[in-house]
Amino acid sequence: MGKKLLLEHDHVPGINSYSVYREKGGYASVEKALKTMTPESLVEEVKKSGLRGRGGAGFPTGLKWSFLAKPPGVERYLVCNADESEPGTFKDRYLMERIPHLLVEGMITSSFALGAKSSYIYIRGEYFYVAKILEKAIEEAYANGWLGKNILGTDFSHDCYVQIGAGAYICGEETALLESLEGKRGNPRIKPPFPAVAGLWGCPTVVNNVETIAAVVPIVNQGGEAYAQIGIGKSTGTKLISASGHINKPGVYELELGLPVEEFIYSEAYCGGIRGGRKLKAVVAGGSSVPILPAELILKTAKGEPRLMSYESLGDGGFITGTMLGSGGFIVMDDTTSIVKNLYTFSRFYHHESCGQCSPCREGTGWMEKILHKILDGHGTLADVDLLWDIQSKIEGKTICPLGEAAAWPVAAAIRHFRSEFEDYVKNPGNIQDVKHYYRLNNLQPA
Repeated sequence: MGKKLLLEHDHVPGINSYSVYREKGGYASVEKALKTMTPESLVEEVKKSGLRGRGGAGFPTGLKWSFLAKPPGVERYLVCNADESEPGTFKDRYLMERIPHLLVEGMITSSFALGAKSSYIYIRGEYFYVAKILEKAIEEAYANGWLGKNILGTDFSHDCYVQIGAGAYICGEETALLESLEGKRGNPRIKPPFPAVAGLWGCPTVVNNVETIAAVVPIVNQGGEAYAQIGIGKSTGTKLISASGHINKPGVYELELGLPVEEFIYSEAYCGGIRGGRKLKAVVAGGSSVPILPAELILKTAKGEPRLMSYESLGDGGFITGTMLGSGGFIVMDDTTSIVKNLYTFSRFYHHESCGQCSPCREGTGWMEKILHKILDGHGTLADVDLLWDIQSKIEGKTICPLGEAAAWPVAAAIRHFRSEFEDYVKNPGNIQDVKHYYRLNNLQPA
């Protein structure tokens, strides 16, 4: 297996405690930053590293930090997005549960770079037990002088808090998260202004994903240039991948970006191949919101080149023959999978999680769910498949936040690559085996 930067010690007994974490070199990045670096030089190191946001968008982290407004006398904030609500994604939960001090350390070091006196970890409600683990780690950090007033005898003081959300997918969008953190309904804000100018309580704010903030620790410890040597091209460093579906070894893996997709799926070091020796049918590579790809396109690009686990390679071909690395929710499907049933599950989720603020998303997600249910129930028509395509095209790019795209892209890709499967459901409704049993099995109610 490749180099590990975040999960190197994840199986060390007691690594979730302060004493063991400290023995393994924990909080060294705080020492280095506060004693030998300036906030400006730290931001430059993150820029040199090429680190891109690990929450899904992949925007350069150092560049995002450099946008932070610094008006005199105005508070600045760092907010950690630990809402992790993308279906198929569970790597942040794993990191927080196993090595909570790594996130706390990253919060302190990143806050120093941003000049933030306070930071918040916004965690989804279903992760209540993980929130308690983080709170204990924060208490230990305070007790050992890593949080509070004049850390390490310097003039840098910092407080870190955990805020539990209510389990809304929409609060994974940074401005909806900020609204929720302020005690309001989690509706996305219209941008501009962006959070870097007017974020939490109207103050300049940076919102970063759990994995992104944790990655700052090895960047500071080994230097930005050394970090940039890991990975491939503009996809530098390592990435945590949540692997699930029809594979022999589901779990969270840290891999060096640039690893061939085929190796990731079939190598015993990672997913261990398709369960039961069946054939690979399709993969959702970056969480439910990214386009699904059939086996032939997830293993090789349309140019015939091996597909790599990187932002550029997975995106090669755009959404016609490519997809996205996204949040790293890697869902593998074998040849027994019904793409239509899978899409129904995704569409039902996005309809339920839409905040309803934008008409295209509010109405469109509902109609996509209803039409897919109609097809699954054996009453669909070929016109319904065309209608699905038309509806998704009227959602994409027409909403305040990316939830509209998250709902539309899976529909578009499923029809683009597996249209014959939709048509088969329509032309041969008698072949639909026990749809009601499917609903019962998945604890669903017909729309």
